[in-house]
Amino acid sequence: MKTSDFYYDLPHELIAQTPLKERQKSRMLVLDKETGNIKHEIFENIIDYIDSGDTIVLNDTKVLPARLFGHRENKEEAIEVLLLRQKEGDVWQTLVKPGKKLQIGTTIIFDENLLSASVIDILEDGQRVIEFKYNGIFNEILDRLGTMPLPPYITEKLEDKDRYQTVYSKNLGSAAAPTARIAFYK
Repeated sequence: MKTSDFYYDLPHELIAQTPLKERQKSRMLVLDKETGNIKHEIFENIIDYIDSGDTIVLNDTKVLPARLFGHRENKEEAIEVLLLRQKEGDVWQTLVKPGKKLQIGTTIIFDENLLSASVIDILEDGQRVIEFKYNGIFNEILDRLGTMPLPPYITEKLEDKDRYQTVYSKNLGSAAAPTARIAFYK
């Protein structure tokens, strides 16, 4: 099997850019595994496709505004940092752009008064481990300066960060876009 087996043309106008106000009205594609027939449904009818004994797994993590934009200390070029995983305290594993400019010891300024970080390690896959320095409460600063990590096919600016959370999210920690669970958004 090749990844190209999964390529298909999806017209841009069919890609939802924002969650519906009435989440239960989200579209749902149903595949009959026995016949191969495909049916278009709405999410509020999902119960019609769940049998006794089926298991539904819910990820209850809230998506962090985990994308930060800054610049190297004493430089003006743009640096993008995506928080992946908190290692310990103020140390995070991250993806950065452009990576080559961020060597160990490099300082990144996100806000002159609130938030900066230093690269403390470079992992084999190019990810950077950074340590934050800040004035205040980190999660409040992240909420103020960070943006949601939207996938590249979402091109509209998200105005309300809470609309990006699922109705059952409660624990901070996800840096992934929850597009597969769009019907569960608040």
